[in-house]
Amino acid sequence: MKLLPLVLLLAVLTHYTYAQETENNAVKDSLYISEVEERKEPLKILHAEPLYIDLIRDLGARKGEREWNIGLGLTDNSKYDEYLALVEYEWAPADRLGLEIELPFSLHYPINGNDSAPGNKLNSIKLAGQYTFYVSDKQKISMAFGYIQEFELTAFNSFGKEPLFEGNVYNPFFIAAKRLGSNFHTLLYTGPAISHHFSNGALKTSWQVNSNIHYMISGTRNFLGIEFNKEFNQGDFDMTIRPQLRLDVADKLLIGIVTGIPINRETERFSSFLRLIYEPGPQKAH
Repeated sequence: MKLLPLVLLLAVLTHYTYAQETENNAVKDSLYISEVEERKEPLKILHAEPLYIDLIRDLGARKGEREWNIGLGLTDNSKYDEYLALVEYEWAPADRLGLEIELPFSLHYPINGNDSAPGNKLNSIKLAGQYTFYVSDKQKISMAFGYIQEFELTAFNSFGKEPLFEGNVYNPFFIAAKRLGSNFHTLLYTGPAISHHFSNGALKTSWQVNSNIHYMISGTRNFLGIEFNKEFNQGDFDMTIRPQLRLDVADKLLIGIVTGIPINRETERFSSFLRLIYEPGPQKAH
């Protein structure tokens, strides 16, 4: 019986400590969300942005926002390894409007005695735009539509031998995102990718349905999440599951780490992807 007062005291202290920690996290969440959403007009809802299929700009982007991205990746295929690299710049010339230019590269190396692999190349010149047409503070929902235009290029070893541009890819898309409470974020990104090959004039359409969920750590820009990248292509279905995390490593600098786990892909195996994100801050008007 002598232990009863001590046990009660410990229970009270534990409850107080837990309540205080919960309150502190709530305050941190509130402060960080307010930093994004209440800084100025127009209304902007904080959403976690996926790391592999990233957005053209934040949903509800404000004029002057900008960002540099450098991506590095490795995909293990059955006959060759594919090394990926990309450089992209995105900016908001007007409220809720995002623009982007991206240069994606791919290098291929044969493995397992295979003597052939696709040529190394600058895959394409990608130009994109995105407009957030709906933002709801009450529901914590944002919606946007956009368009990506890819000008596909020939391999480096074919320069001067074949036409520089192999074809185009036309990719309209739709995005819907919702924040659940202060920490959980969900997003859907979908649309057709229409490939037009100049050599024979053929058109090929595939549908992309990318969904994800993220948990943003209280009071930070760090998150843990998972992407489900799905593709429907003339009766064939492929999906890659991509667990990921984002870390705030320095002022205005973040790093994203992604692992790719393919489901029912005949030739592609595991992959990894690293994204460096630099946000220099809003560009001031002269």
